[in-house]
Amino acid sequence: MVNKGIKKLYTFLIFSFLYAPIIVLIVFSFNNSKSRGVWAGFTLKWYIELFKDAEILKALYYTLLVAVLSAIISTVIGTFAAIGIYNMPGLNKKIILNLNYIPVLNPDIVTAVSLMALFRFLRIEFGFATMLLSHVTFCTPYVILSVLPKLKQMNKHLAEAAMDLGATPFYALRKVVIPEIMPGIITGGLMAFTLSVDDFVISFFNTGNSVSNLSIEIFSMTRRGINPVINALSTLMFVSLMIMLLIINKRTEKNEIERGV
Repeated sequence: MVNKGIKKLYTFLIFSFLYAPIIVLIVFSFNNSKSRGVWAGFTLKWYIELFKDAEILKALYYTLLVAVLSAIISTVIGTFAAIGIYNMPGLNKKIILNLNYIPVLNPDIVTAVSLMALFRFLRIEFGFATMLLSHVTFCTPYVILSVLPKLKQMNKHLAEAAMDLGATPFYALRKVVIPEIMPGIITGGLMAFTLSVDDFVISFFNTGNSVSNLSIEIFSMTRRGINPVINALSTLMFVSLMIMLLIINKRTEKNEIERGV
């Protein structure tokens, strides 16, 4: 009984440590003062100011656009790459997996500078395209690592059985393999989206003067002081993400119940 209580206390302290900064941020997004250490009363003015700030809205637009596009592209590439890796013979599979681990284990600064050097070597003009390409490169290995476990859990004879019954390889992939690994694909897509929104280093080194995402915009604000509208924006993003996760989890549970899992 004592051990159970200690475990609960430990879990509570861990989650408190993780979420306390977010709770403070949410509370101070309603603060009537620019100070982040003094409560001056409740207000919604920072939420109103948020939708009047053209620079923040432009940065948010590029952040979400790059995140959505990079998540979609890296999820498609990562899913097919994971299927290809899964069906490889032993030695080749190990080599490709180890190569896939390198971008994950590499410090972001190494990946960022490497991509910047590559774009300069290829004489690609820095801007939206280079930022998108760098985010796709950065996110794809995480998608592969999310999809592979689901492929290992799947019965490897399902696709063969479908083709024995007359299905083409593409039809078997679309109707048998993809539905079986869909939880891993969704997880990989969400991870790619989150990593893209969160990234600063790779974005900073691989963007142009005309394109700036939220992380770069907030970094530039640190020199002159953080605008409290960032608290409001962060709160809206956190709430939106929580709602999206709840909807996805609910739909996943519903699909598993329908399939009898």
